[in-house]
Amino acid sequence: MELRVIEKEADEISIEIAGEDHTFMNVLKGTLLEHEGVAAATYDVNPEQSGGQTEPILTIKTEGGADPLDALEEAAADIKDKTAAFREAYDSAA
Repeated sequence: MELRVIEKEADEISIEIAGEDHTFMNVLKGTLLEHEGVAAATYDVNPEQSGGQTEPILTIKTEGGADPLDALEEAAADIKDKTAAFREAYDSAA
């Protein structure tokens, strides 16, 4: 996975996430929105409306002094934990 920061401010960041599609981006966005301090999390993958862009761009806006990069790190850890829990549940059911 290749990440490229497009824009960064104290309470907002936009990151291009190469090689991903709606499947991963929806999971990431949903997990971000579960975190306290995240005011908004969106992504765009529409190349026709984005000047030819083909890779998704994730935008995270925080409030209350929360750092958007910290929120992204926490969300990624949550996804990893949920995936591991799902795998364990699946393996024990099989």
